[in-house]
Amino acid sequence: MFNIGSTRGVATRHRRDVAVSGMRGMVQRLAGALCIGAIAMGFASHASAADTAQPVKVDFALDWRFEGPSAWFLLAKDRGYFAKEGLDVNIDVGSGSAAAISRVASGKYQMGFADISSLIEFVANNPDAPKMKGVYMVYDTTPATVFALRKSGITKPGDLTGKTLGAPAFDGGRRTFPIFAAANHIDVNSVKWSSMDPAMRELMLSRGQVDAITSFYFNRVALNKQGVDDKDIVAMRYGDYGVKLYGSSVLASDSFIKAHPQAVAGFVRALNHAIKDIVADPQLGIDAIHRRDPLADTDLETRRLALTIALMETPAVLQNGIGGIDPQRFQTSIEQVSKVFGLKTTPDASALFDSSFLPPKSERMLPVRK
Repeated sequence: MFNIGSTRGVATRHRRDVAVSGMRGMVQRLAGALCIGAIAMGFASHASAADTAQPVKVDFALDWRFEGPSAWFLLAKDRGYFAKEGLDVNIDVGSGSAAAISRVASGKYQMGFADISSLIEFVANNPDAPKMKGVYMVYDTTPATVFALRKSGITKPGDLTGKTLGAPAFDGGRRTFPIFAAANHIDVNSVKWSSMDPAMRELMLSRGQVDAITSFYFNRVALNKQGVDDKDIVAMRYGDYGVKLYGSSVLASDSFIKAHPQAVAGFVRALNHAIKDIVADPQLGIDAIHRRDPLADTDLETRRLALTIALMETPAVLQNGIGGIDPQRFQTSIEQVSKVFGLKTTPDASALFDSSFLPPKSERMLPVRK
């Protein structure tokens, strides 16, 4: 016979256990839901913070106008490469490397583009000025060049002795001419200089008002514009005549590097991307220039850009990628500049260039042009 009281007790305990178990399950499900909600809210908060984060403002000083050699900076902005790195970049035209360096030193510009020899001279002669350094070497060799007309009889460096050369006082080729002279056994005091506005330089050479001029290699197209055919031009690139100087580099102030190292790295990545784009398809660079200057001479800038790319494709760059330096070679060039210019001090290479912001070598290899 069944014990009814006992059975009722078991049933009661069973119902109570089921209820407790149900409550426990409900509590566990509620806790899980709260946990998932908290995680989701955390992700949402993180995404919201990322979406609303203010881009880092970068005022960038070019060394010259919106022409072929500045196309990659413009394209990096137009294609949103800077923006993807969290940067708001403003690009201003310039009036020479010395002016670009002064702009960065003033603190008004965080980054700039200038000839590294000008930076060596500035740092050595202004030890108390705000510091800056190169972070991406665009020109593995200096583009400084002496141009003469073949009909003048000047065909080699030694023929410049006793001649009159023309260039603006701030021209990079003129500033580093003593190094070119020393490498080629020219008495620098035997050469006379005629100062002029940059726009008049090629015109005065074409008219025979000076015997030769200094300029950057890719500006030979300005002589073409004056009606001088390439076969009538003698071009003596410093790099081909014993001068092992580096050329122009992206600069960043030490204060900006310290405050925003990721921004500096992002700027370099964006620029590197744009350079590779334009080497693969130069028309992208010409289009970027036209967006700033619709009246730019398409043929002139196309040839200027082609000469610039050719200048950049040195054996070292083709082997090791663009943007970097050889520390030993760089230190030698610093000592060369210091000696010829009679600088107060000889800066150390590490104080003038920082390679730590460069993308990996594999990402800095230039596309093979057709």
